[in-house]
Amino acid sequence: MKAIRFVFALILTLAIFPVKAQNSLSYYLPEGYTYNPKVPTPKEVLGFEVGDWHATHDQVIMYMQAIAASSDRVSLEIIGRTYEMRPQIVLTITSPSNHTKLDQIKAERKKLRDPGASVDLQNMPLVMWAGYSVHGNEASAVNAALLSAYHFAAANEIEAELEKIIILLDPALNPDGVNRFASWVNSHKSYVMNGDPNNRELNEAWPRGRTNHYWFDLNRDWLPAQHPESRHRVAKFQEWLPNIHLDHHEMGTNSTFFFQPGIPARNHPLTPKKNFELTEKIGQFHARHLDKIGSLYYSQESFDDFYYGKGSTYPDVQGSIGILFEQGSSRGHLQESIYGPLTFAFTIRNQFVTTLSSFEAAKAMRVELNTFMRDFYREVKSEYDSDTNKAYIFGAKEDAGRTFHLADIILQHDIDLFSLKEDITVNGVEFKKEKAFIVPLNQPQYRLIKSMFETRTTFQDSLFYDVSAWTMQMAFNLDFMNLSSRILNLASVEPVDKKLSLREGKVIGEKGAYSYIFGWSEYYAPKAAYFLMEKGYLVRVAHEEITLPGGPKMKRGSIIVNKGLSKASDEKFFEDLRVAAKNSGLDIHAVTTGYTKGINLGSPQIDVLKKPEIAILVEGGVSSAEAGEAWHLLDQRFEMPATLLPVDRIAVVDLNRYNVIYMPNGNYNSLGKTAADKLKAWVSAGNTLIARGSALNWLNQQEVASFKFKNEPEKDTAVQRSYADYENATGAKVTGGAIFNTKLDITHPIGYGYEKSEMFSFRSSNQFLLPSENPYANPMVYTSSPLASGYVHPSNLNQLKDTGAIRVSSVGRGRVIGMADNPNFRAFWFGTNKLFMNAIFFGQTINPGTAR
Repeated sequence: MKAIRFVFALILTLAIFPVKAQNSLSYYLPEGYTYNPKVPTPKEVLGFEVGDWHATHDQVIMYMQAIAASSDRVSLEIIGRTYEMRPQIVLTITSPSNHTKLDQIKAERKKLRDPGASVDLQNMPLVMWAGYSVHGNEASAVNAALLSAYHFAAANEIEAELEKIIILLDPALNPDGVNRFASWVNSHKSYVMNGDPNNRELNEAWPRGRTNHYWFDLNRDWLPAQHPESRHRVAKFQEWLPNIHLDHHEMGTNSTFFFQPGIPARNHPLTPKKNFELTEKIGQFHARHLDKIGSLYYSQESFDDFYYGKGSTYPDVQGSIGILFEQGSSRGHLQESIYGPLTFAFTIRNQFVTTLSSFEAAKAMRVELNTFMRDFYREVKSEYDSDTNKAYIFGAKEDAGRTFHLADIILQHDIDLFSLKEDITVNGVEFKKEKAFIVPLNQPQYRLIKSMFETRTTFQDSLFYDVSAWTMQMAFNLDFMNLSSRILNLASVEPVDKKLSLREGKVIGEKGAYSYIFGWSEYYAPKAAYFLMEKGYLVRVAHEEITLPGGPKMKRGSIIVNKGLSKASDEKFFEDLRVAAKNSGLDIHAVTTGYTKGINLGSPQIDVLKKPEIAILVEGGVSSAEAGEAWHLLDQRFEMPATLLPVDRIAVVDLNRYNVIYMPNGNYNSLGKTAADKLKAWVSAGNTLIARGSALNWLNQQEVASFKFKNEPEKDTAVQRSYADYENATGAKVTGGAIFNTKLDITHPIGYGYEKSEMFSFRSSNQFLLPSENPYANPMVYTSSPLASGYVHPSNLNQLKDTGAIRVSSVGRGRVIGMADNPNFRAFWFGTNKLFMNAIFFGQTINPGTAR
């Protein structure tokens, strides 16, 4: 009876839920292989076949753990954790005998970077890194990783081949994004699918799963290495020096499959031509494997290998071969395309097949690829010998923080670095000990170092898939100089430990002083100010210089701290000052009298600061990248809370709980007149609105604040042009990312903390902001010769000259601070972060007469 009831219940369940086996393992696996039954298939562990559902990150980890437990070919290592505390793992897949000598193999591979070392190229194993889904919503890759792990762990026929190959398998380069996307599509999947592109499953919610926790594109972070996912991965890369690095992605649904090489003219000049030739040779293996399964593909017609911060290009400047794969995306389980219904399983199979083709190339080209890496570093030595520059020195005598962070980036990439043990002056520029570093060029990472510091304004091609410049000394706004062999040993230096930390600040003076003061030049000064505000102390800003009795001259923007209405004891107040100084790397000076020179400490030129209560507008048409950059800056660096305020809540929320609102670049047309009027009233009440990019257009259109723009497009007088040239001609006018010269008014609150008026700004748009007719309302403008580094079309360069970079508008008792450029770009533009923080802290103090 129980059996009958069970069968009846099963029939009823199947009638209600028409579950059908959509895929089978045989659809994916190549012919001619047998598999070890002791190694579990994905379905045996997860309960569903690959492609039937999107594996969540915890399921991926669970399967990889099962693989490692069942196969002596596989070891699993947790290399770190993400912001959301998800584990980052790497599987090492090779022969059992190789597993007993991994450290020895790594040590031998390090010799490839030594031009004078003797290396057994014939017998050295090749290392192939297979990386999947750095963009979390490009899910065919992470799901293909399940198949790759199974095949390499269980296929009997490759056992001997693994004696000569080591596979480093990173199944989810972006664990947080992978999980966000898998949760979305699984939550909206129908058991009976129709592939309608309008379906909710195929249109994920803002900010979408592409990015990490703070909405950063991790495929742009290999070089800056500002996020834990990247730092852990770069460390593992430098540990192993892989010969081949696979970077599996997705592109638009109505696309086929792309594999590198990309467009030849768009390679970085520091990448040797041989790299392209080897990439093309490997590409022939991909073509044969894709031919076998009948998949459409193309190569050398899209993408580039210029910016070294991507997973497919970072290896190219280090003797490796980075390979980008782009699969047309189903963006869910099924979607209509111009080629017919595109299934998730089909997209997974292509990614898996090109992993297999890469393995075949690795087998055939093992000696050739190891030889290429050895020769790469021999050529590096030759290039250094002929280079008149022998080292770079950089620093900021007023700011150890910015200097530290550039040094920290450099150290991520296995680069030797030295700090000054004494103050020196080079060609009239002062470099201070503890605030300056020297990078010798005579080391294996010569080409990578050159790429970080070079200034380049001429290019073989005028189209870029990403930025055309990332010159680090400009990004950090640091003093910088090339050092020749004559002056390389000018100063006493010491090697920098890889675990370099920010210098600790201190309180100079005793507790119970009349007042305390610190400068605003240090990068982390805002962190100290907010910490003390949060403790309830009175925090003020000086708009004129103050000379302390028997002490230093404190510049505009200096912060004066008193106990105020706080009931803290002198001991507690002093301890809080000590903590603020230590954690922010700045020195706080005790002041024994208010009768200081310049201005006194009770001067009307000193404003009381309100503790910033910040909202960042999110969702809708807002750029998630720019919103995330501001969120990350405040949350991770300055430890300041910010409300992520959805734009559709502006109409109903009480805006008076905030005194600063940031509008990132984006489309705000969904906000109607009512929301615009509400924002204007809020600003008028004495608050600060910071707006970026196209948010300025919306504010101007809605008459919230006045911002005007220059638009003088180049006139084309030709009657006829070649149709075939259209894309290149229009693409050349895109400003994808370059660095420009600006002039900053360092007497303006927006310029506090900067020592020089010459500034570098990063821009990636063709928005040209006209300066205000009030010359005091333009704290930062572009110079008449604005291009500093990178590519810009001549017509755009002409339009940019002498336009506004930052403009301040007065609305009632409040201020609207408009920024043409993104001051927080990709978390590594430390040089302009302070402009953004100044707007937050000091916008409330800007004289209304200077903003009309």
